[in-house]
Amino acid sequence: MANVIELSNLTYSYPGAQAPTLKNISVDIEQGDFLAIVGNNGCGKSTFCKTLNGLIPQFISGEFSGTVNACGLNTLESDIGVLAQKVGYVYQDFENQIVRPTVLDDASYACLNYAMPDYLDRGRRALERCGLTGKEQDFIWQLSGGQTHLLALAGAVSLKPEVLILDEPIAQLDPMHADRIYGVLRQLNQQYGKTIIVIEHHTEYIADYCKHVMLMKDGQVQWTLPTREALCRVEELQDCNIFPPQVTIAAHRMQQQGALSPAVHLPTTVDEGRDVFTPKAQPTWLSFVPTPVMGEPVVEFDHVGVSYRTVKGDPHQVYRDLNLTIRRGEKIALIGSNGAGKSTLMKLMVGLLKPSSGDVRLNGSSIRSVKAEALSRQVSMVYQNPEDMFIKDSIGKDIAYAMEVRGYPDTQARTQQLLQRFRLEALQDRDGRLLSGGQMRRASLAIGIALNPGILLLDEPTANLDIATRKEIMRTLSDVKATTETVVIATHDMQLVCEWADRIIVLCQGQVVADGNRDQVFGNRDVVAQVGIRPPEIFSMGQALCPQSLCYTIDEFLNCFTGRSGAYACG
Repeated sequence: MANVIELSNLTYSYPGAQAPTLKNISVDIEQGDFLAIVGNNGCGKSTFCKTLNGLIPQFISGEFSGTVNACGLNTLESDIGVLAQKVGYVYQDFENQIVRPTVLDDASYACLNYAMPDYLDRGRRALERCGLTGKEQDFIWQLSGGQTHLLALAGAVSLKPEVLILDEPIAQLDPMHADRIYGVLRQLNQQYGKTIIVIEHHTEYIADYCKHVMLMKDGQVQWTLPTREALCRVEELQDCNIFPPQVTIAAHRMQQQGALSPAVHLPTTVDEGRDVFTPKAQPTWLSFVPTPVMGEPVVEFDHVGVSYRTVKGDPHQVYRDLNLTIRRGEKIALIGSNGAGKSTLMKLMVGLLKPSSGDVRLNGSSIRSVKAEALSRQVSMVYQNPEDMFIKDSIGKDIAYAMEVRGYPDTQARTQQLLQRFRLEALQDRDGRLLSGGQMRRASLAIGIALNPGILLLDEPTANLDIATRKEIMRTLSDVKATTETVVIATHDMQLVCEWADRIIVLCQGQVVADGNRDQVFGNRDVVAQVGIRPPEIFSMGQALCPQSLCYTIDEFLNCFTGRSGAYACG
């Protein structure tokens, strides 16, 4: 099959950078491929993809050498507007691609800009292919996060490009919307022959949908392999801070321990794992018993109602008569589908939103009439989109800013301490908006804890992160316990929930539908079905083998299961 992308000796450095971000890359991508690009944060994945449609170096300047040919066009010599019709791109911050007020208007806008007479028909067809038929006249703010991502994709699809690139397409989505995004991509690939390129950390989705995997490290392409072969390179992936699927890691560890024959092909999906694992003869099903937290209330929601005015129709009700208490010392995970009210709950706590009815009390005092700035020493929020926290021209200045305006003592020393803790020293003079996704996350977390708040709120803190950065954030959450007593995280990362939280609050359509430890939540099949929660893959693997098992980590799974060398009854 012909190549749709060809790179030869590509080297690129950002302006002022001491070393190249991309180093002498030569690689081909076949037409019709579904390719996942993986690698640790900062390895050059996003930079690589931005060379494929000419953004680098035509829009983002720097030192560029070598050649990039996309769909038969030299990206250095071709007009960037022409390239956009050949290589569509949905960015990590996809909301910035939404520019018009209604759905059809936005989906057809790119075609209108190119003066295509059939721009509305192209927009409608793109919406149909992306599963948004019936939403044409809706305002964009009526869409869920997943639907908004699909709209950004539809805007790219409307130009009928040969190649579609998506940077972290499901980083902030619940499982239902994530499945929908990848279902659309599969259809575009298989039925319409589009070449799909995704930058992805979720290897379980790579296993289910992608044909090939490209590994990048230190600005170079290490290899491109068929998906199954790639994901079975467990040690190499982990060395590059990539999580292989949990079922693959479990089988690999069993092989290392002699509990599984080296001749067995490692599974990469739960279905494949059924033929590999079996319960031990006398398994011990683990149960999680959290240490009870008896601290005094720090945040109280008392009959809280929240609604938004809309341009048309009735006000949108997010919460109605919400009653909830958060106590000092708790580690809480807020989970639920996109639009369930997780971010709204956090904005109420920091005073960015005021309840339509009822009251929110912080440390026993109502915050209804208190300005958000006055609450910042007590409670701090790290936003879902980290770039929203950058207001200066360098992350060093951004970290120092909140301390400086409040007269915080030893601001410079504290700033340097935070830069060191989050491995940001070499980046302290860089504009935060130009960093990689993982670097942005680390910088935003440093800004969030700069004032040592008693309550820390994190909205999707591990989205877009590799293993090293994710583990670093987990360690940091433990480190800040001395000064930040209470932490609340809104997340779709179920591994984080199961490994870290001692209390899980499940939200659905503005209601608390479950509140307890992980057994009480994930062991309740009605709640899991109602909310569309997807537990960690290793939990699903255990349940597929024995419905009584409650294994949330690979270690727990290995304690209960072994490689299939005989059949055991599940008692």
